[in-house]
Amino acid sequence: MVEIQRNPTRPVRIGTVTIGADNPIAVQSMTATATQDVESTLAQIRALHDAGADIIRVAVDSKKDAEALAEIRKLLTCKGVRPNLAVDLQENYRLAAVLAPHVDKIRYNPGHLYHHEREKPWQEKVQFIAQSAAEHGCAIRVGVNCGSVDPAKVEAFDPDDSISPMLESALEHCAALDELGFTQFCVSLKDSDPQKVIEVNRRFAEARPDVPLHLGVTEAGMPPEGIIKTRIAFEQLISRGIGDTIRVSLTVSNARKPEEIEAGRSILADIAAGRVRSVVDYGLSTLNIISCPSCSRVENEAFVELAEDVKRMTDYAKDHDITIAVMGCRVNGPGETDDADLGLWCGPTYVNLKRGTETLGQFGYDEILSKLKAELDQLIDARGGAVAG
Repeated sequence: MVEIQRNPTRPVRIGTVTIGADNPIAVQSMTATATQDVESTLAQIRALHDAGADIIRVAVDSKKDAEALAEIRKLLTCKGVRPNLAVDLQENYRLAAVLAPHVDKIRYNPGHLYHHEREKPWQEKVQFIAQSAAEHGCAIRVGVNCGSVDPAKVEAFDPDDSISPMLESALEHCAALDELGFTQFCVSLKDSDPQKVIEVNRRFAEARPDVPLHLGVTEAGMPPEGIIKTRIAFEQLISRGIGDTIRVSLTVSNARKPEEIEAGRSILADIAAGRVRSVVDYGLSTLNIISCPSCSRVENEAFVELAEDVKRMTDYAKDHDITIAVMGCRVNGPGETDDADLGLWCGPTYVNLKRGTETLGQFGYDEILSKLKAELDQLIDARGGAVAG
């Protein structure tokens, strides 16, 4: 076993689990079912809990979602099951007051605080969330994501610098919670590029070594590539004492969601045993397919099958330095495809095709692959490569 000196973060309690300080690194996942489908969501929570998930996150986008989650907690309690539940707030921050009695942690994204009651300062919204959490003993996660950063922070930095806006947003929200006297919070800073995840989390840990960090590579993709990308980031950070809870985000079907827990435990065991496989430089000149984890925000389960089809179809381009992003929903999809050479983000009945930040059109699930291949061939040809016949 390798003795890893952990960062001296403060303890934060999330239900029956405490992260930070010298506590074991907690492993978590997120449901991918529609939250209002109580039976399916309940079954997936049970499956993740049985797989050993320390924390299970559920997305809530409406009052009906919140009511469903309250019902799910009630049913779990009746069955004598007490998983540690986290809720993923979307645009409506006011749902925090409705949800806090039923969950153990509230996650909000600073970038999403601008979508609801736009005239109200974000500081007031954070105060509302913190008060709701404090009244019911909930922890908070400030979840900063590369595709939905505070717009004011994005404008303050060079367009090529995607790390500084994320870092400054996280630090600003930490200061706001400090000022409110709320200490039971952790932070996450996620990107689809493992190197950016490593860099932004290292910089945050230097600035705020007291705050526990939730580690993850967003849109890591399908296994095994998604596990490899995540492993690289986790190995480089955890081996330096950075990280208090983790999630491996994989594009898999609902039935396979427990694989995220298995992958997380495996990575942690390898790091503890000194079986570190990664190198610092991830800059490989090969095809990179980014895809988000299946979650309850996905509006069509065909997204997972599409991601798998894209992977198979693009195999002929595996030696080209091209990034293709396949996103499953409207919440993060538009922004998180901007940095890819080609991007797909999926709606209920159609898929949006993008070239960088340019939208090329909306296409049915049955026609999107041919459209994507045509764009991929054009891109390879434009860069002087050979296109497969």
